[in-house]
Amino acid sequence: MADRETMLKQINEISFTVNDLTLFLDTHPLDDNALKAFSDAMKQRKQLMQTYAENFEPLTVDCVCPDTNNKSETHTKYPGQKHFTWSDGPLPWEGGTV
Repeated sequence: MADRETMLKQINEISFTVNDLTLFLDTHPLDDNALKAFSDAMKQRKQLMQTYAENFEPLTVDCVCPDTNNKSETHTKYPGQKHFTWSDGPLPWEGGTV
């Protein structure tokens, strides 16, 4: 598993790619190469977001899953307990990455 800061960097990079491809596809909706690149990038982003949520905390509501969030139990107030969480640890915009 990558550390928290590395994973956030990877998520930011692939999110930029998704956003850029979205803008391109807005004006070129039939471009096969762009459609494939978009699908691949979305798949990678979804996987990174899920892995991050499982090991740290969810970044979006799509990733909230009380059964699997924060498996590493780092920064949690409820170790070993199933719980709803948005912020088991310092949130990225709070500068709290380790």
